[in-house]
Amino acid sequence: MKTYPTLKLTTLAAILSTGFLIACSDSSQQTAGQKLDKSVAMAQQKGEELKSDMKQGASDLKDQASAMTSDAKQTMGDATISAEINASIAKDAALSVMKIDVDTKQGMVTLSGTAPDAAARTHATELAQAVDGVKTVDNQLVIKPQ
Repeated sequence: MKTYPTLKLTTLAAILSTGFLIACSDSSQQTAGQKLDKSVAMAQQKGEELKSDMKQGASDLKDQASAMTSDAKQTMGDATISAEINASIAKDAALSVMKIDVDTKQGMVTLSGTAPDAAARTHATELAQAVDGVKTVDNQLVIKPQ
């Protein structure tokens, strides 16, 4: 994580200044040393709160980046699955002439469009299931003889 010492020093100086002003306006019978100690303690507390807030912010950003990376990997995986299934269908003589749409979301494949017969429809499911990463296949192909 990149740190900004100037920002930290400026923040600490502002906190200390505020503490000194509060200590100076205190009308009790505290000595100057007691007021200074109180101001320093307040500045340290605020510094720790700031440090904690920065750590939490960094942790939140890390979690968001991790989630985005995971989503991107899943999207790329789904696109790869769809591409492999489309390539298998294109190589198959009975299915290549048909319009078959392949949609993949989180490894779940949906086949839609037409197939020339029941055997070709079943074969499309088999081709899809043979691709790595496929969890389920929802075959919605409608049989339309050529």
